[in-house]
Amino acid sequence: MSAFVSGLILAAGKSTRLGGGPKQLLPWRETTLLEWVVRQVESSPLDEVLVVLGHQSEEVRRRVSVVRSRFVETPDFGEGCSASIRNGLKAVSAKADAAILILGDQPEIDAAAIRAVIEGWDRWRSPVMRISYRGHSGHPVLVSRTIFPQIEALRGDKGVWKLLEAHPEWIQEIELDLPHPRDINSWEDYTSLITGA
Repeated sequence: MSAFVSGLILAAGKSTRLGGGPKQLLPWRETTLLEWVVRQVESSPLDEVLVVLGHQSEEVRRRVSVVRSRFVETPDFGEGCSASIRNGLKAVSAKADAAILILGDQPEIDAAAIRAVIEGWDRWRSPVMRISYRGHSGHPVLVSRTIFPQIEALRGDKGVWKLLEAHPEWIQEIELDLPHPRDINSWEDYTSLITGA
């Protein structure tokens, strides 16, 4: 029987390195960065998609259209990424066997990467499945329900990544021959994205 896998698009951050409005709403391919990510994720075989919001969530909700996703609020988004992941995991379906963590600021995410993680986890059922882009670890990262309690106990900005570093035995990687999707954290990153540099 195939597993039920949820997707969490993490989009609650303050965009402090960009200044101004939320980076989720920067223009990209006739829409916004976040809506583009949502479209890619919605086209994947995930059973449900949750978009985890925090900073300026009302404006983001107004300007980002979704088809089969639902929004989840992170009131404590100032605490860092752990708060977004914790709120997202609490909101996934009770049927979820695993959740995939997807960054809302990686517009180059490919639905093929999500599919590869799901298919890999269906085979190996490791606590964590992670994509490796030509030898460089990245997102999406799948976490099994078996480790939800450890993840929900975390606090701070890099809690999940520190937990994974402490438990390399949990991780199975899927190698993909694709370029690593860029994180858009600065104006230089955004300029590089839109100019194709």
